[in-house]
Amino acid sequence: MKKILIVEDEIPMRNGLKDNLEIEGYEIDEAEDGSIGLEKIQNNKYDLIILDVMMPKISGFDVCKKVRASGNLTPIILLTAKGEEIDKVLGLELGADDYITKPFSLRELLARVKAILRRTENNIYDSSELTIGKLRINFSTFSAASNGKQIDLSHREFEILKYLIEHKNTTVTRDDLLKNVWGHKNRITTRTVDNFILKLRQKIEVDINHPKIILTIYGIGYKLIH
Repeated sequence: MKKILIVEDEIPMRNGLKDNLEIEGYEIDEAEDGSIGLEKIQNNKYDLIILDVMMPKISGFDVCKKVRASGNLTPIILLTAKGEEIDKVLGLELGADDYITKPFSLRELLARVKAILRRTENNIYDSSELTIGKLRINFSTFSAASNGKQIDLSHREFEILKYLIEHKNTTVTRDDLLKNVWGHKNRITTRTVDNFILKLRQKIEVDINHPKIILTIYGIGYKLIH
């Protein structure tokens, strides 16, 4: 049974989410603010975290940032207020996997939950290590090293690298990355993809001007060579 943590300070919202997710067969844990949520995340293992942005003590943004900084890659869905576009973009940049705007339908939330959990289940590299030239990636510890030197990859950079490896030697379009790494394309542009690829290359390529691992397929997207 998949275990989901709901971090939400509004009691009716939290109870409604809990009841409906339990009906769908999920095991639910709850936290009424960001501080308690962060403590639970640090001491328990979850398959998914549903995290409200606006909460007392510690905001959802700060919780997300601290979770990712600790190396925890548990999928996170942010709950944001209507019209706060900057919140959505910032949340995704901090490492959230998806967001949903209040008010939302339970059908939409359940669809997002199922999609993220399905994507996690289909990850074929959960407990393996892969070497590409001088680059070594460990998918069980979410770490990477080049020439024996540890590389500091953000959550999103790691997810991009993982997706490219899963489709190695195949051209991947920018839209493919938006859909499968960010989870949707709303408000996130292909320029964002290019910026993340640039940051990733700066960390893993020997010569960023002549990349050997992630190649640009002009007018289409990218290809990881292995």
